[in-house]
Amino acid sequence: MAEENIVDAGGSAPVGGRAKISGKVTQVAGYYKPSTWKQKGLWWTLGLFIVTYGLIVGGLGIYWSRTPGEFDPRERALAMAQNDAKKLVPGYLTIATAIIISETLLDKPGGYLTNDIMPPGVYLDTLTELRDLARALRNDFSRSQTQSIEDKDLQIAEPKFSYDSDSWILPSTESEYRDGIKALYGYLTRLSDERAQDGQFFARADNLSTYLQVVEKRLGSLAQRLASSIGQTRFNTNLAGDPNAHQSTATPEQTQVKTPWLQIDNVFFEARGYNWALLHTLKAIEIDFGDVLANKNAVVSLKQIIRELENTQAFIWSPMILNGRGFAFVANHSLIMASYISRANAAIIDLRNLLLQG
Repeated sequence: MAEENIVDAGGSAPVGGRAKISGKVTQVAGYYKPSTWKQKGLWWTLGLFIVTYGLIVGGLGIYWSRTPGEFDPRERALAMAQNDAKKLVPGYLTIATAIIISETLLDKPGGYLTNDIMPPGVYLDTLTELRDLARALRNDFSRSQTQSIEDKDLQIAEPKFSYDSDSWILPSTESEYRDGIKALYGYLTRLSDERAQDGQFFARADNLSTYLQVVEKRLGSLAQRLASSIGQTRFNTNLAGDPNAHQSTATPEQTQVKTPWLQIDNVFFEARGYNWALLHTLKAIEIDFGDVLANKNAVVSLKQIIRELENTQAFIWSPMILNGRGFAFVANHSLIMASYISRANAAIIDLRNLLLQG
């Protein structure tokens, strides 16, 4: 019988096959022995370490850049409430989702990456949506009117999440964000406590419309940056054709806009991360603002936005972000992402119109 077909008594793996694998591992391990370095010389050793470093960075980059899995906001919020459904008052799911997003940002594989000073951590994070939500909580959702007093916990949380995202020395970005999460927990506790009447969340159409107006601009910016992956010639529409409008400095009628090649995957993953967070925020809002949306006949509109955002989280089969041109043979992942975002953005505009006029 050939060596490859010999099977050990405890299983089905060929003994010869395992011996070959073991031999390969031993051979590779031998490359890292000082005696091998001395034999091969300086340049060979230097090349070995460069290749090794590239493989480690590339592997970690692929692993760390994976988008976290989706979760059910109501299910996770109910777990925070210790399975007490009575605590799921309006706003509870939105605050719980903000906490989960922020904790995921800090505790996912690789941890918080934006302030890393060495690759592959320098290009994989975003927290724009979390900051927008924290600002909306402080300025809109928790206040009944413009003259009302700010919530004491949200006064702490919002500036904490706005802290410098690149700080890696004392105080570190991570420690500031942890303080922000602690403040959100404090607000969540008071929100669901019937005896503590100072914690409020107002689910109103005008509050939601104000928040969505910010989201609308974020998505519009991301769509434009993604579309610039192949370069575009754009007309100057800054003044919207108003002859009486002015701007501080003159700009040409047409400009060529193109995302630098080394920035294409950065923009793609920034958009993917923002939409992951926004997807779960809107799922929570769908429940917290359920009566408002139903009264405005806007439930289906929000569901369509969520559907488009779910498309942005589809599995990426390619080991790298491709940048084909137009209808070329190679795909352009940035343009596909821009398409989903643009459709979601258009639906948000329709949703805001329903909230304001419906």
